[in-house]
Amino acid sequence: MRKRERENPCGVCGHYHKYEEGEVCGVCGHRIPASSEKLGIQTSAFPSEVLPEFLYLGSYDNASRAELLKTQGISRILNTVPACQNLYKNSFTYYCLQDEKSLPFDDAIQFLEQCEKDKARVLVHCMSGKNRSPAIVIAYLMKCKGWRLAQSYQWVKDRRPSVDLTSAVHQQLQEYEQKIFGAIENAPTLPVFPLCYSSQLAFNFPKTIDPVPVPTFNMTTTTFIFDRPALNIPPHEFTFGAGLNEKKMLDIGSSLPNGNDTTMDGS
Repeated sequence: MRKRERENPCGVCGHYHKYEEGEVCGVCGHRIPASSEKLGIQTSAFPSEVLPEFLYLGSYDNASRAELLKTQGISRILNTVPACQNLYKNSFTYYCLQDEKSLPFDDAIQFLEQCEKDKARVLVHCMSGKNRSPAIVIAYLMKCKGWRLAQSYQWVKDRRPSVDLTSAVHQQLQEYEQKIFGAIENAPTLPVFPLCYSSQLAFNFPKTIDPVPVPTFNMTTTTFIFDRPALNIPPHEFTFGAGLNEKKMLDIGSSLPNGNDTTMDGS
């Protein structure tokens, strides 16, 4: 290898390879990304940094790149999948979870807390870096940062968009959240509406099973409000401008039986 190449190592991985010419690094496998991969380099070759200079999240592929991990200062690895081998026991301090089904959050968090206390950078990984290892990191944020599940999940998702939790793992995180914070109080509840059948939408009006009274207007057996007994006063008796004596005579005539048949002169 020429001296010029040794004086100009790769600025990304720190090894001597023709990075600009597209040569793949013989030590860690680093290469220049294609134009479509430039934005995704952090999710391919390098683990995702969740908490600066402390907590990293990645896949088994990330964990297998020892030289890249060393360039990031990572010295400890939390392996969440027992099937994944711990490849570099002489170079890193490993902690491997044993349970395949349920995640032992408390045990994993205890290891991460010790790493933080020792100011050691740690990588948490599973096979793909999408499910088990993100769940451990989310649980750590809830327990040690006091963040709720939604906030912790969003924090991790923003830094590693490929995170995709299964329903079973998400259920475990919900149970762990309840264990830490207790039952969620004063949480808004969504209204529950009945099925939208027309017979159920009563809105305080009579239901369809209760017959609505039919209006009785225009029925022959009904008495109209204007149907009152007619006054027994001859039409010709109402004269505008009548005198006082004529009014008294009208009052007397209306009080007599069959007053409309009685003449004014008594004949």
